Amino acid sequence: MSEKKLLLEVKNLVTEFNTDEGSVKAVKGISFTLYRGETVGIVGESGSGKSVTSLSIMRLIPSPPGKISSGEVIYHTKDGQQIDLLKLSEDEMRKFRGNDISMIFQEPMTSLNPVFTCGDQVMEAILLHQKVDKKRAKEITLEMFEKVQLPDPPRMFDAYPHQLSGGQKQRVMIAMAMSCNPDILIADEPTTALDVTVQKTILELMNDLSMQLESSIIFITHDLGVIGEIADRVIVMYQGNIVETGSVLDIFKSPKHPYTRSLLACRPPLGKRLSTLPTVKDFMKVEADGSITELSTSVEDAISKVVVSESATKARMESLKAKTPILEVRNLQTWFPTTKNFFGKTTSWVKAVDDVSFNVYPGETMGLVGESGCGKTTLGRTILNLAPAHGGEVLFEGRDILKMNSADLTELRKDMQIIFQDPYSSLNPRMTIGGAIQEPMTVHGVFSNEKQRKEKVESLLSTVGLDPKHFNRYPHEFSGGQRQRICIARALALNPRFIICDESVSALDVSVQAQVLNLLLDLREEFGFTYIFISHDLSVVKFMSDRMIVMNQGKIEEMGLADDIYNNPQNTYTKGLIGAIPKGELADIESRIMRSKNVQA
Repeated sequence: MSEKKLLLEVKNLVTEFNTDEGSVKAVKGISFTLYRGETVGIVGESGSGKSVTSLSIMRLIPSPPGKISSGEVIYHTKDGQQIDLLKLSEDEMRKFRGNDISMIFQEPMTSLNPVFTCGDQVMEAILLHQKVDKKRAKEITLEMFEKVQLPDPPRMFDAYPHQLSGGQKQRVMIAMAMSCNPDILIADEPTTALDVTVQKTILELMNDLSMQLESSIIFITHDLGVIGEIADRVIVMYQGNIVETGSVLDIFKSPKHPYTRSLLACRPPLGKRLSTLPTVKDFMKVEADGSITELSTSVEDAISKVVVSESATKARMESLKAKTPILEVRNLQTWFPTTKNFFGKTTSWVKAVDDVSFNVYPGETMGLVGESGCGKTTLGRTILNLAPAHGGEVLFEGRDILKMNSADLTELRKDMQIIFQDPYSSLNPRMTIGGAIQEPMTVHGVFSNEKQRKEKVESLLSTVGLDPKHFNRYPHEFSGGQRQRICIARALALNPRFIICDESVSALDVSVQAQVLNLLLDLREEFGFTYIFISHDLSVVKFMSDRMIVMNQGKIEEMGLADDIYNNPQNTYTKGLIGAIPKGELADIESRIMRSKNVQA
């Protein structure tokens, strides 16, 4: 890096927050550098301090309860000045923020103002930082919309955030962040909730723009696979400290810290079938005082211990197919009206589920994968009769769910459950988690008294790896992964036989995701559950599933054994999904670095 110019120096940064338990240091004296034209990836799970680091650089830490208690953030300007951003007044900092240093946040919907058009919001940033009139600001905005490959820029200029897809909103945020040609772009989990195909496009777009505009990127994520697609150098954070740093090739080739090794191992590998995913505890033991005891496990050793042979996979599928299907979906259609004529008659429909048929066997996990809008969630809800079907049949143990009366359907709810994507919005914030798990048992008359139900809830909390003593705590007192476990416990409360998991691990850190996926598989083995597992992440679906359905625009594109579909996809759409998965393989990283060097040369 000696030929590159220094752009940013973070020295001994400490950021802390006042809580009911006292002061908590979220960032504990970290130091790192950023060079011009470089992309540095900061990786770690929730609570590692990576987002707090980025907000500290931007001087966006809310005070109270937070404060940057010590350290320096030195920005090297193009004209050779060295400015400590932490010593600037708020008015002085505002001149740099958005102009020289810009940020893309994780959730574009909450970052964009719903009452202003997307064009007006980008224009506002340009007018604030550049000496141009409104006409020129609009021209620059339309140029940026073209650069970020938004379809029909004039229409997007006049559109409101709610009229755009998640990927389009994220592109608007990138256009806004890049509109003033910043020296530094901080991207905080910008692709976490996006489909793999959209994610791949966004990563390529950020790479291209940083080269065109000669910007440096600090890219924050919990997924080392994504880091492998974009970063030159990697910083690994754990509990507010930097535990490892190095070039992206060094980190992937020979990770030194056990936490880095665990992050590499806990993402589902695509080339192998595993019985369980390695987790952080396979690589290190965290003591009560926070100190780490390293377990001498390599990534390869951890994975090799849990590899399942091809013959074992086929034998399992043969035993499943010998049973009578528990679920039969026949020619299912779920249509939604889009336009109506003067008399109120529907003239056109969106065919969210369009003539879909398949069977699921008892004890099987059927994966359902596809991009946002492909119909997979609607299919899951229609199967449970939570969305009205337009036609077709859904037979559960031979009985058509769609023709049941409300009393029969209520009785059936005990056997069929769903775990939703967002655990926070599916839990009542005013109800304790014990009450939330106990409620369905009370409704369905499971057990004869509250004492027995409470004992069952405490047993379920233990089953999903939570402390029964937390019975009276509220949802906001738990992390995202813990809340998802609470939702799983609630789904198990009625002893169901069939569970639909709808994007239930999409928003979780890879390390927490591995724990939840392992838990779901353990429960399947222990209780004989049958799952439909819905996700846009093909690597997760492949790990979880015996068979897999690939959906696109309401139809089934491909269906078969999960390993067969990955190893030998028959369909162009499936090949595109597989090609977009960030694999984090050394050969891919090396070829990306070589391409980048050739472009720069």
